[in-house]
Amino acid sequence: MAERILVVEDDRRIRDLLRRSLIFEGYEVDTAEDGETALRCLRESVPDAVILDLMLPGIDGLEVCRRLRKASTVPILILTARDAVSDRVTGLDAGADDYMVKPFALDELLARLRALFRRHRLEATPEVLRYADLTLNPRTRQVFRGEDEIQLTAKEFDLLELFMRHPSQVLTRELIYEHIWNYDFGGESNIIEVYVRYLRAKLEAGGKPRLIQTVRGVGYTLREQSS
Repeated sequence: MAERILVVEDDRRIRDLLRRSLIFEGYEVDTAEDGETALRCLRESVPDAVILDLMLPGIDGLEVCRRLRKASTVPILILTARDAVSDRVTGLDAGADDYMVKPFALDELLARLRALFRRHRLEATPEVLRYADLTLNPRTRQVFRGEDEIQLTAKEFDLLELFMRHPSQVLTRELIYEHIWNYDFGGESNIIEVYVRYLRAKLEAGGKPRLIQTVRGVGYTLREQSS
């Protein structure tokens, strides 16, 4: 069944563009032109994702975001002309999962939506993950190597979870950026290498064998070393 998206946007031109583009991509789309209409739609039926403008007539987008987040875990993508860092922080603190500034590239918006859906599906299935002697519990955010618990930062945990959900699969740098940092860093950043190094140091403490392998020129994979 196609995901259903609620577009909350008072600019009819942008609202119609998003509706047509999302339908073309295979999504079902509902629209609202103000905060009051959006909240009424949300009370009637919670969609699979919300694209939300902040500068709405009547009840503004921040208030819609806060009320929706109290009632649901539905992914929220803020799409607004407000581009100050303080606006981004306020929007994310209100409960949004992502924040894009107008004018926007449609391809990037669609990619971010896909990333939101993937993350939401992962969070909805918090089964314990196991690979070799490694155990990861998404619900409690605990990691064990054998009997030893490993303390990870939030990003280290997210990165390891991505590897453990795709064991033996080569994950490209681009895929890791999209899932973990959501394009917050440019392609020349070495942030992935830094966090892989952090993870390896913790996972390999005490001389334990390496599990995160480098695939030169491509990315990384979770795989036991061949003897």
